[in-house]
Amino acid sequence: MNDRAATWEAVHLERRRLVEDLEEITEEQWRTPSLCPGWSVHDVLAHLIDSATTSRLGFVRQMVTARFDFDRANAHGVARHRAVDPRTTLAAFCAVTDSTHTPPGPLETRLVEAYVHGEDIRRPLGIPAAYPPEHVAAALAYTARTGAGLGGGRERVAGLRLSPSDLEQDLGEGPVVRGSAIALLLAASGRPLEPVELAGPGASILAARG
Repeated sequence: MNDRAATWEAVHLERRRLVEDLEEITEEQWRTPSLCPGWSVHDVLAHLIDSATTSRLGFVRQMVTARFDFDRANAHGVARHRAVDPRTTLAAFCAVTDSTHTPPGPLETRLVEAYVHGEDIRRPLGIPAAYPPEHVAAALAYTARTGAGLGGGRERVAGLRLSPSDLEQDLGEGPVVRGSAIALLLAASGRPLEPVELAGPGASILAARG
């Protein structure tokens, strides 16, 4: 299997796993604030539908409509796909789990989205999840080398050495930050973590940049 096919397989698998995790949550849980500021669990799922149904050309059209304001475009996408009943939104997400539509950008962005937004939803709900280290590694490498203007976390991890406990390869140079690959990915993406999830002399530096 080539890298592109393997990446899409990982994304599709993660979408299906998320559907399974959300099938039995309550109406109140759907309203739970996610790790994305201002977005509920329901909102994040609507955003995932928007991403899974947006082609490159469609993305350009959305940006024009939003006057090239990325946050406004995202808000429009959430409003477009967020049904009154969260179960309807979940059914719509289930219908696009195998979609290969993608906005412009490297395919690794789909991995970043699947894992980071998956945790944006799962962590506030107390739903544990394990992720394939090799694909999280690809998402982490992309985030570490990509600037904030393109949705990355290069500025957050600059001058630090990321040392995933479940992988054999470190990223960057400088004071070491140790943690699981998914914890490092979330930290590089600006998500809050429990203090015990990161260790090493660079951990406090990275936490302060969140």
